[in-house]
Amino acid sequence: MLVKEVLSKDIKIGHLQDEVVTGVTCHIASIEANLSLSDPSDSSISCRQTGDITPEMIAKIDKSKSGEVVFKKSKSIFFKTMKVRRIYDPENQTLLYLSYTTKETEGSFKHSLSTVPLYGTKAYVEPTVNPTN
Repeated sequence: MLVKEVLSKDIKIGHLQDEVVTGVTCHIASIEANLSLSDPSDSSISCRQTGDITPEMIAKIDKSKSGEVVFKKSKSIFFKTMKVRRIYDPENQTLLYLSYTTKETEGSFKHSLSTVPLYGTKAYVEPTVNPTN
């Protein structure tokens, strides 16, 4: 029995609040082994609006195509890192949260995506309709 417990893997669930867009909370589920030098790369992410999202918050975020890393955690002694990147989709007024695990030496990764639409928040901007002549 002891061997089975020591070598078993557990699903760990954690949460993080976006430090800039504080009205967003993400929950991350990942597999962690009790006695392993390397945690498995599989993980999933789910992000939801849990508070106000304001235009001031959106003004502060990185709006580049690649966005910015908002969370980073080492997953093993072999350079495996889990990151969460926030990317803004201006066309759809949506925040994308991309969770991925990389092995820095090889660049291979697994990923999971969650979106938070700005519709219904203070940050949402009504699209302008151009009248046709």
